Amino acid sequence: MYPPELVKPMREDLTNVGFEELHTTEAVDSAIAKEGTTLVVVNSVCGCAAANARPGARMSLQNAKRPDNLVTVFAGVDRDATNKAREYMVPFPPSSPSMALFKDGELVHMLERHHIEGRPAELIAENLMDAYNEYC
Repeated sequence: MYPPELVKPMREDLTNVGFEELHTTEAVDSAIAKEGTTLVVVNSVCGCAAANARPGARMSLQNAKRPDNLVTVFAGVDRDATNKAREYMVPFPPSSPSMALFKDGELVHMLERHHIEGRPAELIAENLMDAYNEYC
């Protein structure tokens, strides 16, 4: 478990642009069950989350089409919520950071860590925007 003061700015990177933090398995179930599209960001403390994932997620919201719901779980902090979110991401193996787009509870697009690490935020945002344009 990471100290709250360490992860606070990393959490705020997403919550300040409208992401809702999910801390329980029930909250994850409820978020995924919502009608419409839901973007789930598995946040983390790793460098690629700061350099690529969180900025890419934020930039993707500048698109004309965007998800109806924006939620996040924090790997290494909200263990149960993160594990529950990852159950919905099967068959993809657990990775953080990662991003999943759901439509009416069905996984329709996935960005794993290997799609994020080493790629610029702009490319991640473009990938997400393409998914938004198709599913949102």
